[in-house]
Amino acid sequence: MDKINQAQSLMQRPHVVIATPGRIKVLIEENPDDVPAVFSNTKFLVLDEADRVLGANFEAELRVIFQCLPKNRQTLLSTATMTSNLQTLLELSANKAYIYAAYQGYKTVESLKQQYIFMPNAVKDVYLLHILKMMGEMGVRSALIFVSTCRSCESLSLWLEQLDLEVAALHSFKSQSLRLSALHQFKSGRVPILIATDVANRGLDIPTVDLVINYDIPCSPEDYVHRVGRTARAGRGGLSLSFVTQYDLDLLHKIETVVKKQLEKVECNEKEVLELEENITKVYKGRRAAKMRMMDDGFDRNSRQEKIRN
Repeated sequence: MDKINQAQSLMQRPHVVIATPGRIKVLIEENPDDVPAVFSNTKFLVLDEADRVLGANFEAELRVIFQCLPKNRQTLLSTATMTSNLQTLLELSANKAYIYAAYQGYKTVESLKQQYIFMPNAVKDVYLLHILKMMGEMGVRSALIFVSTCRSCESLSLWLEQLDLEVAALHSFKSQSLRLSALHQFKSGRVPILIATDVANRGLDIPTVDLVINYDIPCSPEDYVHRVGRTARAGRGGLSLSFVTQYDLDLLHKIETVVKKQLEKVECNEKEVLELEENITKVYKGRRAAKMRMMDDGFDRNSRQEKIRN
């Protein structure tokens, strides 16, 4: 939905508003005479994923929003991850807050099989293609691949498309309509592979995710837990496979320390993977075509504009 329609909807004084902090901030600043008044009688403020929202990345947005909210409101915080900021907040408001805590640390379910492959960083793409070609043999119907940046997400999806693989991409530089379309294609089974940034590591309930691939190891063990939690849900089994390079060993050890579990190392036949000259040639050509496509589409320019809009 575009900003004009959203502002008009707010003018009708709805009982419930569900929004991201960034979009509310933009609407307030662009409609200073109308939108702030909409929130002047707010009774309840609910912050989902409070560990993220109360971090430094959302400070500017929340400052603008809080100026429009009455002080005599009830604030509810929901989070699956306890951070130092939240702990400090609890200590400051201990006498005023009702706290329900079912927090038991960062745990992964027993039905999740957690593995990793150690590989040279320069040939990660070749290994990825090798694994995706084996999905049928592994009994995997759908795979969710996590990468670290929007650029990597877009590039990876484009070069896999060049190899005639059906994939969808989900990252924050895409418009909301394109994100919803990618998610729908994956959930419906029309596309078996979804490539995503950490925008997809929380809040998605897709029962048919059989495999989660950490193409890039997350810097935070907490993010790892959220990522692999996209599979093995509701008592079902699942597999997570992390690509570990020479630069990721410390991150792997941090993850194992936090989840209190040693990930199983998969012995992949390196010669078998790398001696397939056809795979290496396909990856090289696909990468080159993806780079040219992103330049032609003006990805950097469009991503900056989308970031400003959001």
